[in-house]
Amino acid sequence: MGRIETLDQLRQLYGEQGGRTRDKVMAALDAHCLRFIALSPFVLVATADAHGAADVSPRGDAPGFVAATERELLLPDRPGNNRIDTLSNIIATGRVGLLFVIPGVDETLRVNGRATIHDDPALAARFRVDGRAPRTVLRVAVEEAFLHCAKAFMRSRLWSADAQVPRAALPTMGEMLRDQIGAKTGISSGEAESQEAMLERYRRVLY
Repeated sequence: MGRIETLDQLRQLYGEQGGRTRDKVMAALDAHCLRFIALSPFVLVATADAHGAADVSPRGDAPGFVAATERELLLPDRPGNNRIDTLSNIIATGRVGLLFVIPGVDETLRVNGRATIHDDPALAARFRVDGRAPRTVLRVAVEEAFLHCAKAFMRSRLWSADAQVPRAALPTMGEMLRDQIGAKTGISSGEAESQEAMLERYRRVLY
């Protein structure tokens, strides 16, 4: 099989995009997009650094945790692992791509734009939960927005109850981390954190 290296080669294989696919891209969020964001408890945030190395990070909270107007999104940065990959990439490039997901809905919403990071106390206070405000808030100036078709979710049967994978199909997170980095951190075979202990630890620092 040959390697595809040009856009012309790609178009020869895939053909031109349909008119509806092209025309549905908007420069601002309409009422349908705003309603989608209001119902979404989960968004994937895609960024890249100055050298083009890409990263995708999940963000989740109560439905509507992302504040939205026609031209702007505000996304609180809740406590995580302090890798700050997303934020570092935004410092480098100022670009972001978002994929909003609603449980049970096969369509998704894609939003692309320019992003900046803010630590203004008054802005952060808008997103306080249990008395705790986020350290920073991501402000996204919308440049492109469009609804994405359902085919990927239909093929994966993501929301089908009989397609759900039991958690026991994988080792616990503690066991996987022990196997991956135990030699570096001195974790022995009997010291892996249990799944229950990990989840309880996470609950204490969700906000």
